[in-house]
Amino acid sequence: MQEDTIFEMASVTKMFTATAVMLLVREGKLNLDDEYVRYFPDYPYPGVTIRHLLTHTSGMPDDFETENWVCPAWEDEHRIPPCSEILRFIRESGEKASHAPGETFRYTDIGYCLLANLVEKLSDVGFEDFLKKNVLEPSGMKDSAILHTRRDGRPSDRIARNLVLEADGCYVPSDVSQESAPYVVGSDGLNGCDYLYTTIFDMLAWDRALRQEKVLTHEEQVIMFTSVMLNNGEEYRDEDEEGYGFGWAIMNDEEHGLVVGHSGGMPGLETWFEHFVDEDRVLIIFNCRDYQDLRSFGTFWDGLRAIARDEEPDPVISIDDIAVKDPDKSKWESFCGKYEHPEEDDFIIDKVYMKDGDLYAAALIDGDEASFRLYPLAENEFGRKRGMLKVKFGDGCLMFDDLTFRKL
Repeated sequence: MQEDTIFEMASVTKMFTATAVMLLVREGKLNLDDEYVRYFPDYPYPGVTIRHLLTHTSGMPDDFETENWVCPAWEDEHRIPPCSEILRFIRESGEKASHAPGETFRYTDIGYCLLANLVEKLSDVGFEDFLKKNVLEPSGMKDSAILHTRRDGRPSDRIARNLVLEADGCYVPSDVSQESAPYVVGSDGLNGCDYLYTTIFDMLAWDRALRQEKVLTHEEQVIMFTSVMLNNGEEYRDEDEEGYGFGWAIMNDEEHGLVVGHSGGMPGLETWFEHFVDEDRVLIIFNCRDYQDLRSFGTFWDGLRAIARDEEPDPVISIDDIAVKDPDKSKWESFCGKYEHPEEDDFIIDKVYMKDGDLYAAALIDGDEASFRLYPLAENEFGRKRGMLKVKFGDGCLMFDDLTFRKL
């Protein structure tokens, strides 16, 4: 990893897609409250506006995700579908809206794919070219571009490979991993939600461009940095009191004022861009390899955010640091066996067993089989290395997430 290494930005791309939309608004080519059907009459959800798509309040169906479309195309048809096919897929799915437009916030990549298609239609220029000419180049982002490296090849050997951790403990590129490749490769024809490739210094140039109003005026940034108002008249805020504007998460920091940013994630990839509006500081994080221990990754990430706020970071802590040393294993055999569970849950512990003197769990995670070691945190309490799960064993049962499951 070098200073000029080029990284895929995943959903950090959304702030650039939103910027492209704002430039079209400036040119008078659309209004934020125009309905999407005005430009794409085949779109099956009337009442959804450009503003709804920008703020993830469109009411797109709850189970409507990009993988439902791109994975089958790659696996069954051996092709990477272009973003232009998305409307056909939406129509053919027949899914009903999950809620009225503007009623609630629900994050979705699909909405930003629709916005990229809108930019192409109204500018009569490919999304990649529009962004490069009107956003990236004026910002001084000389090494940045929208790229589709799985579809078109890798134009530079400086592009980082996103590495995923396989079940056997080995790292492999995400586009050849059996688990992640159908989505990683199949989605590579999309636009708007991902596929900005950039460097750390180009993202610093983007921070400078915002401050110097090279692309967006102050007034336009104020609009984008304002959290969406829902139909009930309340400003959207999540459980961490973060709002969402146009491609930006909105945070109000007591010490540092308005802070806006966005995270990005793909298999083997984590990115973060945090722009301090009221102070001259910025935080940029690129990570292109799966973590082995979620606690250590999380405390490292939190530590970087603390440093960016002039705070002393907490130590990086792994599960090995907090696990009981030389635990009493006399009860562990009694914990082993199969456990009841609802079949439809995203996370299911099916069986607990001993292996090489340690306790393990066989589980289903989002429908995929997985096995992992249980690390002792207290007498009857155990944790998992790649998650924050805490499992507690009782009399003929196990408990996690305030749920209890009987031993069969």
